[in-house]
Amino acid sequence: MIMADKIIEQRKKNGWSQEELAEQLKVSRQSVSKWEGAQSIPDLNKVIAMASLFGVTTDYLLKDDMEELPAAEPADGTGTPAADETRWVSLEESNSFLSVTKQASGQIALGVFLCIFSPVFVILLASAGASGCIPLTEDQGGMIGSVILMLIISCAVALFVKNGMQLSKYEYLEQEPIDTEYGVTGMVKERKAEYEHAHLVGMVGGIMLCVLSSVPLIAASLAEESKKMMLAGAGFSLTLIMVAIGVYLIVRVSIVWGGYQRLLEEGDYSRKTKRARNGILGGIYWSVVTAAFLGYSFYTGDWFRSWMIWPVAGVLYAAVAKVEEYLAQRRQI
Repeated sequence: MIMADKIIEQRKKNGWSQEELAEQLKVSRQSVSKWEGAQSIPDLNKVIAMASLFGVTTDYLLKDDMEELPAAEPADGTGTPAADETRWVSLEESNSFLSVTKQASGQIALGVFLCIFSPVFVILLASAGASGCIPLTEDQGGMIGSVILMLIISCAVALFVKNGMQLSKYEYLEQEPIDTEYGVTGMVKERKAEYEHAHLVGMVGGIMLCVLSSVPLIAASLAEESKKMMLAGAGFSLTLIMVAIGVYLIVRVSIVWGGYQRLLEEGDYSRKTKRARNGILGGIYWSVVTAAFLGYSFYTGDWFRSWMIWPVAGVLYAAVAKVEEYLAQRRQI
């Protein structure tokens, strides 16, 4: 094992990010990144400092042929070697996970698209019936649209369940600290770099569509009074379609990007974040939000306003995540 991989292994075992290790060594994060990418070699003083921090010998870090970690006092100074609680991930398993994640990203994003798109037929048929454009009353059009809505939601749920089952065997990547086989980190970093442009385009495109989605509603409000009912329904439907496409793009690229972060233990999947996030509050929160959306929408029939539950819930989730992190930290004390 070369020094670069040993630094990665020991940093992850201690649960440190590149930034945290850099702070302790009084170097930049870019320096640590170059060491781990085998693009440069730390000077002797830094090697000695890392050996002390990791609780290993300098020989272990410097000699590629020394594979076994010698017994040494850990960096926390307790005198008792820390238990190895990391899970080993092979190159084959990493490739399989990335392949499943890429396939699931499109289907999960499609499921989210269908959930947002589902009220469109209710709105169009009800507004068309109210304005006399079709031989149905407003209530009849709404009922037919509701049946179509339930069929669309059923398809979305099927996609969520199917892909959730496929990804469930990789849940440990979100919850447990991991160590990767030689060559995995380099492979994942290379594929992540290749995907960076697609991730940026998807995020920017999705955000722009969500921002511009109000334009059809504004245009419909300027229509003549006699046509306003039908055009309002069409305008709001177009708004939902634009939001659905925008969210589809964001969800798809975010899932793929998150797959790379899981294997690299970066961003939202660093070891520190994993420890703080292993709770059920987030799952309960989104279950309640979904129930509230469907319950309010069916009870009031006000699909024109109920969609706003989702962006509000997204903003509030940041606060929920902080609460979950705080509770997890309290449990560790």
